[in-house]
Amino acid sequence: MFRPNIPTMPQPTGLVTPPAVVESTTISPAAPTPPAAVTPVSTRPAVQLTPGTMLVLVGGGTAVVLVVGAVLVSMLLAVAITAASVAVCALVTRSLLTRR
Repeated sequence: MFRPNIPTMPQPTGLVTPPAVVESTTISPAAPTPPAAVTPVSTRPAVQLTPGTMLVLVGGGTAVVLVVGAVLVSMLLAVAITAASVAVCALVTRSLLTRR
């Protein structure tokens, strides 16, 4: 029951088909493609910044900085509160153990 049984490989029975023969094919080069058409280069800049878009960009950047700063400060505050509560628990535990 606890001895492993190694299965034996059964021999094929009946009609066995031979392996398929793969013949290689020759590769012929394709016809050359015509060159792509050249697009004319524009002289005006790709992005035009107007005073309105500049105001939107500055406002958006300020909002992102304020949100990221608030998240980082709240994470720092959470770590500080956790550290203070662990320190209070350690002091209470130490005082309970020394009174015995």
